[in-house]
Amino acid sequence: MQGLYALKPWYARRLRGITDAAVRRGISPDVFTAIGVLGAAIAAVVIWRGWWWVALIALAVRLAGANLDGAVARARGVSRPWGFVLNEIGDRVSDLLMFAGLTALAARTYDGWSSAQVGYVLVAALAASLPTFASLAAAGAGAARRNGGPFGKTERCLVAVLATAFPGALTFWAGLIVVGSLGTAIARLTATHRELAVAG
Repeated sequence: MQGLYALKPWYARRLRGITDAAVRRGISPDVFTAIGVLGAAIAAVVIWRGWWWVALIALAVRLAGANLDGAVARARGVSRPWGFVLNEIGDRVSDLLMFAGLTALAARTYDGWSSAQVGYVLVAALAASLPTFASLAAAGAGAARRNGGPFGKTERCLVAVLATAFPGALTFWAGLIVVGSLGTAIARLTATHRELAVAG
């Protein structure tokens, strides 16, 4: 199951003009990694304020940056291991910023920083890191570095927007992130185990 990750080729086609312009101008892929992180930083602020429509745009920029850094690197023929490292760091920082915004939203909506909802969002942030740990562990063992669903980065961004629009259901949204992230981590580890068993 790829989840919304299956839409990545479609999204990449929508961004093709930017990719081509970056190739013509020799723009570094790292610029787009930074743009993605900036989008997440803006999203953190507007999520805290409850401006879901701006969060939608900011997280679309975050996803565009994450898509464009790899696309530009491949199109320019400048893919490198350090670029992979920067991409992963950018993704993790972007996730942390988004969850920081959700945590601040929980504190603003409920009973301050000591509210149960703040704790739920923090647990969700921790759970959201598990699919990435599973993928990086698999890559370290020589297996494929898996992305996508059933609940990957795109789904997390969508739920963040919905949580901003409907903060009264923040407990539900946090639970959805926890369950979806655990399911995704298990799915990735199961696929990795099958791959390594065949290779071994």
